[in-house]
Amino acid sequence: MNVYDFTVKKRDGEDLSLAEYAGKVLLIVNTATKCGFTPQYKEL
Repeated sequence: MNVYDFTVKKRDGEDLSLAEYAGKVLLIVNTATKCGFTPQYKEL
């Protein structure tokens, strides 16, 4: 198993397969965007 085997939820709730990014450089940031305590991630 590798990162391209995962599917994530986009902000609009739609699923996104990371396989679409195979062969590209990825920066993966795990944030709790709806908790209200992460204003520093607003621009992401």
